Amino acid sequence: MEPTPGTLLVASAELVDPNFAESVVLLLDVDDSGALGVVLNRPTDVPVADVLESWRDVVTDPGVLFRGGPVGTDGALGVARVADPAREPVGFRRTYADVGLVDLDSPVELVGDGLVGLRIFAGYAGWGADQLAGEIAEGSWYVVAAEAGDVFAADVTDLRRDVLRRQPGELAWVSTRPADPEMN
Repeated sequence: MEPTPGTLLVASAELVDPNFAESVVLLLDVDDSGALGVVLNRPTDVPVADVLESWRDVVTDPGVLFRGGPVGTDGALGVARVADPAREPVGFRRTYADVGLVDLDSPVELVGDGLVGLRIFAGYAGWGADQLAGEIAEGSWYVVAAEAGDVFAADVTDLRRDVLRRQPGELAWVSTRPADPEMN
């Protein structure tokens, strides 16, 4: 599968970079200049209310910031799902299907009611032109389709395993493979 907005990058057992080991990344933008995504399974202990008070009642449980990746960690990205794709709220930019980015500077009262899910990420994951293709070719990532529940799952503890288990063929098998096969 080719990486496109709305696909997931699932870290292979061989990927040991601490920023991405055991991670599941949702791709939001992919073009000739590179790719951008957010790590879905890195919640922090920081409540959204502590940093973006106005969004506290709109975010999806568990209501904390997520570490979206190692780039731009001093900024935040809001990834949301709209209630009605035919009526996108002000401040929403679709990236795929009914999911997109929310301008967190938009007034909550103009955006919040139009959303059925919102997660806020501190930072993002980014790749330059051909960098992601090289990492996929070397076996660092599996590229798979995302499901709506992946992005806004309340408990992401087993997200990597769950995503791999639902894949056909050998990918389901690697869901339980340890990083060091000799430890099996």
